[in-house]
Amino acid sequence: MNSFDYLEVTVRLEPFTEEGAGILMAELSDLPFDSFVTEEPFLKCYIQTEQYRPSDVKTVLSGYPFAASFTAAPVQGQNWNKAWESSFQPIVVDGKVTIKAPFNTDVPRTRYNIWIDPQMAFGTGYHHTTFMMMQRMLAIQMRGLSVCDMGCGTAILAILSAKMGAGKVFAVDIDAVAAQSAWGNCRWNRVGTRVQVACGDASLLQLSSYDVLLANIHRNIILEDLPTYSRSLRRGGHLLLSGFYDADAAAISDAAVSVGLTPAGSSSREGWACLEFIKL
Repeated sequence: MNSFDYLEVTVRLEPFTEEGAGILMAELSDLPFDSFVTEEPFLKCYIQTEQYRPSDVKTVLSGYPFAASFTAAPVQGQNWNKAWESSFQPIVVDGKVTIKAPFNTDVPRTRYNIWIDPQMAFGTGYHHTTFMMMQRMLAIQMRGLSVCDMGCGTAILAILSAKMGAGKVFAVDIDAVAAQSAWGNCRWNRVGTRVQVACGDASLLQLSSYDVLLANIHRNIILEDLPTYSRSLRRGGHLLLSGFYDADAAAISDAAVSVGLTPAGSSSREGWACLEFIKL
């Protein structure tokens, strides 16, 4: 890989808000971007040069008036990671889970401590959807259960499942880089023997059935894969869904009910939603 295999796509937000930046990150993550960094008033997005299509970015941003403009420039491949390291702070969820990076010092110790190195994968715990998923997971007695983390990214949710005592965890991501990152993070957190990582889509769920299924993915993927999720969930099993806005929650809930799932709770955080269902 040469020094300029990556482009830094800089989106100017007017006005800049963390919520707006989060929305754009979620939307742009459907494109092959590897990482995101916020530097007010900009959202900086990193992508391999050969995968960059300005027309795709323009199409996504056209639906958001606050995304005023964007530019693209070559950047050395490792610079995005240095930027992330300079800004990442530990995350604590309800005083029970701490997400931290290897360079963080003086971090709080909680019941579940997770070291994370995102490399090029989505999922540091900062995003509201990941945070809410962890909150709802903490209310489930995971010990001995079989868990699947769909669209695992850095595998934060899979790692937390294992640390909470899940007997078997299956982490799946359609992106090979994310799957590699997930595998490394699982080994680093010493749960590699209990977490199986695979690169693929929901078709892999046909290999087994699960007590808990986690999917923090785009709404369209959730809607498409809900029948598979329901078939793969054991009786009494929990399905936790996030990655979409409050406005999408009703449609997703209706679709889940239509495939035999029963609503069991919901959360909302800064315009993002998290839904829980049980298969009775």
